[in-house]
Amino acid sequence: MSTSLVVYLSFDGSAREAMTFYQTVFGGELAVHTFSDFGITDAPAEGVMHSELRADGFTVMGADSFTEPDGGWGTGRIHAAFMSDETERVQGFYGRFVERGAKVVASLEKQVWGDLYGEVIDPWGVAWMFNIAAPGGWAEGA
Repeated sequence: MSTSLVVYLSFDGSAREAMTFYQTVFGGELAVHTFSDFGITDAPAEGVMHSELRADGFTVMGADSFTEPDGGWGTGRIHAAFMSDETERVQGFYGRFVERGAKVVASLEKQVWGDLYGEVIDPWGVAWMFNIAAPGGWAEGA
């Protein structure tokens, strides 16, 4: 097992700030393209049309989305889950989220299924789950 994750996140005008924050957590290369870069005139020129953070083994993408069918914005636009056996790497991700002010939903600790698990919610309301497989544990066979 290795660690891989690709998610696409929507923001209410704060995509650049959020994606820059994620880069401080994960490292990697961040590319940000605005609506004006794509010649789109019916959206804020400096709004993020598409961004892509390529880190070692995974990609996180994000954009500003100024409308939703229900017209509202809330938390939990997505849950992103790491399923991994790379303990130090994933513990580092979890720790950097916490150091940077993410709300701890579940401390990263051994669970009844035998694996380490923790969950945080970042400043933009995105929930991040971290499951580190214990040898012979549930996630190792997943």
